[in-house]
Amino acid sequence: MKKYLLLSAFATLTLLSCNNEGTSVNNTVESMKTPAMENFDKAFKSLGDPQNRPTEEEKKRNTSELSDRRKALLVPASKELILSLGVTESELMRKTGGDMSQIIVWATQIYMKKSDEIRKNIKSEK
Repeated sequence: MKKYLLLSAFATLTLLSCNNEGTSVNNTVESMKTPAMENFDKAFKSLGDPQNRPTEEEKKRNTSELSDRRKALLVPASKELILSLGVTESELMRKTGGDMSQIIVWATQIYMKKSDEIRKNIKSEK
């Protein structure tokens, strides 16, 4: 009986230890994000808020593209992320023509690249 009790206690401690390890890695990824990345992340998450979800009219269009209303929610954070790299406002406008979709796509590419770099840095530290 004592053997099973000790074994289960050891197994529990092992599982908790592994769980904490994963949490610390996730916290590290989150803590290494720049403020511009965090704002971009928050902007995307805000699309799930009730007031930002697609309207019935937007759903009827049955398109995979975001509506202009929803794109407008992402553009400020997208611009902030792009400009945080040292890109000037004029260069941003020249490359995208002010098109909301192009701004969002460019920012998404930057976000994904920076996230990958953070993950690689964490793996190399281990």
